[in-house]
Amino acid sequence: MCRVVDLRQAVLAKNDEAAHTLRAELAARGTVIVNLLSSPGSGKTELLERELLLARERGVPAAALTADLATENDAVRLARSGVPVKQVLTDGLCHLEAGMLGRHLDGWLPGDTRLLFVENVGNLVCPASYDLGETLRVVLASVTEGEDKPLKYPTAFGLAHLVVVTKTDIAEAVEFDEAAFLANVQQVNPGVEVVFTSARRGAGAGALLDRALAVAGGAAPHAPVMAQRQRDGAHGHDHDRDHGPDHGEGHGHGHDHGDAHDHGDGHDHDHRHTGTHAPVVQTR
Repeated sequence: MCRVVDLRQAVLAKNDEAAHTLRAELAARGTVIVNLLSSPGSGKTELLERELLLARERGVPAAALTADLATENDAVRLARSGVPVKQVLTDGLCHLEAGMLGRHLDGWLPGDTRLLFVENVGNLVCPASYDLGETLRVVLASVTEGEDKPLKYPTAFGLAHLVVVTKTDIAEAVEFDEAAFLANVQQVNPGVEVVFTSARRGAGAGALLDRALAVAGGAAPHAPVMAQRQRDGAHGHDHDRDHGPDHGEGHGHGHDHGDAHDHGDGHDHDHRHTGTHAPVVQTR
């Protein structure tokens, strides 16, 4: 068991080093990474497509890299926005890693890119473990997934800089308990902002883009308590070692990675505070 843990820590330490290097390189050219994590079917591809369209309309130089185990479906959809899009097939690997991301960006990412949105593999366990060199880590959850999702995946939600709730147009139909969800988010990540969206109805449109641009402009993202505890040497939660945007988590994998596939160009919210909750974007 000790050897397994040591191997995991070695893999994660290597990833952390790659992430630090990638973050510094992109920062030097004025690019920030927005890492999007969620379960499969959360609606993050549709939401991202709409945010990319808005970015293009506003003249914001943006690009997107999307990762899947198989198919190029998401890249085809995102390319409709007209921004540069690249598909990465992970060949069974359940997450992206910083070194892998860096290799796929080399020679592809346009030099003037302000925002790079990375749509991670649909999974709330493995992707939460790896720092990709992101400046903004966003965790999405649809109203269909249940109010206890933050408690079931405390590492993913606990290390998020921003939480986005999707598909709010059907919240009433599925009896989504907003108050319970917010309380659970705050339990694992005190002070994090929660944004409510509906890509179908346009609710919360531009919220993700606005927050990404704010961070790109120098605004400090939310600082998760869990990340600070990890930096101070605390461990626990889901695995042998939890990691946030500045670290990794207890998953070491020795898989080879699949080929990347390129795609060309083509393809009112009010703020309120509720008790100890962080600012929430109210969309309905």
